Amino acid sequence: MQVPLVMTIIGKDRTGLVESVASLVAGHGGNWLESRMCRLGGEFAGILRIVVPAEKQAALVQALKGLQAQGLNVVISTNEPGTAPAAGKFTALEIVGQDRPGIIRQISHALASQGVNVEELSSELVSAPMSGEPLFRARARLQLPEQCNLASLRNELEKIAADLMVDVSFAEVEVAG
Repeated sequence: MQVPLVMTIIGKDRTGLVESVASLVAGHGGNWLESRMCRLGGEFAGILRIVVPAEKQAALVQALKGLQAQGLNVVISTNEPGTAPAAGKFTALEIVGQDRPGIIRQISHALASQGVNVEELSSELVSAPMSGEPLFRARARLQLPEQCNLASLRNELEKIAADLMVDVSFAEVEVAG
């Protein structure tokens, strides 16, 4: 039987960091299913999902925790099969504007108040093309509940966008099934 695990990995970025985790997973008969990893401010941060044979789970967990001696903090959780995802449609949200505190807080509050689930979120600061000023950019994949009125949500987010002086745009997302 295969046991699904989800883990987070955080530590000082260095060459070979991903390889050290991948070697342990493979060395214990595990299969790397999906991951998101990046360098954030000199730190390496990643999340990944694997499966490992049940009889090798304890040894793998112990080996991964041993990476702490190398400055890598690994948190592991058993990924029990959950309930089927709620019905609804998916949309992509993009936010672009001058950086300021509170952009994600205000947008996420509006989404949560409408029952919208944030499936993925990435954000970054880039230099504005003409001025070089910090420009905040975020992209999110959202799952809208069936009862969500997209026009109403769009209107609410556009009001927030006007207050924050950011642009907000939506695009429908095809769901692979």
